[in-house]
Amino acid sequence: MATTTPERAPESRPGARRPQLEPAERDRLERAFSVPRSRFLLGIPIVLALLVWSFVGAEFDFAKLGEGAVNMGEFLSRMFPPTWDKLGTIVALLVQTLQMAIVGTVLGAVLSLVIAFGAASNLAPKWLYYPTRWAMNVIRSLPDLVFALMFVSAVGLGPFAGILAMTIGSIGSIGKIFAEAMEAVDDGPVTAIKAVGGSRRQVIQYAVLPQAAPMLVSYTLLLFEGNVRGATILGMVGAGGIGLELTTAMKMYDYGHLSAIVLCIILLVTVIDQASAIIRRRIT
Repeated sequence: MATTTPERAPESRPGARRPQLEPAERDRLERAFSVPRSRFLLGIPIVLALLVWSFVGAEFDFAKLGEGAVNMGEFLSRMFPPTWDKLGTIVALLVQTLQMAIVGTVLGAVLSLVIAFGAASNLAPKWLYYPTRWAMNVIRSLPDLVFALMFVSAVGLGPFAGILAMTIGSIGSIGKIFAEAMEAVDDGPVTAIKAVGGSRRQVIQYAVLPQAAPMLVSYTLLLFEGNVRGATILGMVGAGGIGLELTTAMKMYDYGHLSAIVLCIILLVTVIDQASAIIRRRIT
């Protein structure tokens, strides 16, 4: 018994014409997603002038860069081969650096989350919003090294000063990002809870935090990665970690030891970066 094969729908046939947008709809989309040509052409000379002004003001010199490349190559050649006779010291200081970053990240993230509630425009009243934002701007404008020097003079040399510096520095940077993540949540659940008489705490607990949680965790992981690198720099001013050993090796011209330290730091940062990337992929 012969069977008939049903015909394909016209749009599924090979070579069939795809449905076209109406001219009016196509023009509306082009206007929405395109930059006006006049504005684009006007922006090119402005950007070029800004770049030239910045290059001149910053005294950027390609000739000096070429001359310095030889010195940089010579410096790098001295760092090889690395010497591993002090590997135990390096590992111990790297562990201390990692511990500093963990404590500084936890304290910084918790305090930043608390302060972010006052810096989110959809949660905080204006009398709290503007002073909180101003305070975060002040903290963010100061480098972590300034906080490290301040705390070294207050509590003495050691990792405790570095932890305090990372904690305060985190409030200015990650606190702002936390607040913006809360401001970006969908207003629907917020409005629904307010409509049934929910309190501000209930709005935060049931509408804001569940939506913002993936972004908050992702930003906290980024903060941790930055604090691992930052702890290395803070150690250079006596705030604990591997930084002091790195500075000492440079001052003593111990290039083999310096190379071993740098390689171990790269390995630690790479492992943390890969682990953070895996966690971020699972939560987003």
